[in-house]
Amino acid sequence: MSIPRVILKPKRAQPFFGRHPWVFAGAIAAVAGEPADGGEVDLHSSAGNFIARGLYNGQSKIRVRLYCWEKDRPLDRDFFRARLQAAIHLRNDVLKLGDPAGACRVVFSESDGLSGMVVDRYADWLALQFTSLAMAQRREMLAELLVELLQPKGIYLRTERGIGKLEGLELHDGLLCGEAPPIPLQIEEIGLKFLVHLQEGQKTGYYLDQRDNRQAVAGLAAGRRVLDGFCYTGGFAFHAAKAVAADVHGFDASEAALKLAREIARINGLERTEFVAADVFEELVRLAALGRKFDLIVLDPPKFARARHAVPEALKGYRRLQKLALQMLDRDGILVMCCCSGLITMEMLEDVLAQVSTDAGREMQILERRGATPDHPVAVSCREAGYLKCLIGRVV
Repeated sequence: MSIPRVILKPKRAQPFFGRHPWVFAGAIAAVAGEPADGGEVDLHSSAGNFIARGLYNGQSKIRVRLYCWEKDRPLDRDFFRARLQAAIHLRNDVLKLGDPAGACRVVFSESDGLSGMVVDRYADWLALQFTSLAMAQRREMLAELLVELLQPKGIYLRTERGIGKLEGLELHDGLLCGEAPPIPLQIEEIGLKFLVHLQEGQKTGYYLDQRDNRQAVAGLAAGRRVLDGFCYTGGFAFHAAKAVAADVHGFDASEAALKLAREIARINGLERTEFVAADVFEELVRLAALGRKFDLIVLDPPKFARARHAVPEALKGYRRLQKLALQMLDRDGILVMCCCSGLITMEMLEDVLAQVSTDAGREMQILERRGATPDHPVAVSCREAGYLKCLIGRVV
């Protein structure tokens, strides 16, 4: 059976010889054959040279997602089993994240050679998320392979906002196979118990990418007055409290998330943490006006920039947050500024901090530049996967 061919425009092949997995529509000169959406295609240069094999989607701006640079290798069950085995080997054998009571990211899309697929393990359950039509079409096969390789009690399907329109994909959250996860599901993270709502929580239920950053904050928290802004279910707050912070205050707009946070406080014996439902920007303005002071402020807002045109407005949001934080930090105070907008670079965050500190007449030191946990690796061929920034600074 002949595989349809996607032929690139002249001088557009170099990124794909370099194994970048996304072929946008604008790079394509022609399509030979009639590939079905979700079907296999071979990518060729304008000179006719084979580059890679991928999966086609005529409804998406990412027209082809590339998976294999070996000629004539089918993207079949054995191929996907090998990719999943490699991803699991990294987490269990290299990173030692196989604690059955813990949680980690098992598959991180492009970074594991599985573009359009994310798998998170929460104790005995898996949360599975698709951001490509082709991978979603293969969900039953992929779920069977995950059951074979990881033996979860169940697999729950989560969808990402807006992906249906981008990919021509219609999916709904729900149990894919096995037992439904309990509501909430308990996991353990570095000596603390956390409760996760797989069915309704942010991302796939919890911010696994911040695990090591929470530990970094805990290492600075002893004896300090801590404010955790956009705290969700209290990840940073509880690690700070466990590290014997003087007091810990968490703020988030979601009362449902804070209800879970208060229950997490109870089961860990950390009831001295305080959680308030509020618009975080408004609450920071109110506290600054009252002259409240803190020694450590963590700000982990939601994604401000989902498209390039939104970057200037997003930077205004980060500037406002940092300005308010500096008003409330005493000398020797620590600011932890997080950003999950892939379009915002670490350099942009640092530039904003430099401007804000200059305007405030205060000196700042950058102590650490951090990213996501190692179970969220970044393929050198697709560095867009390095979306998370965590900047730790100190007021001198």
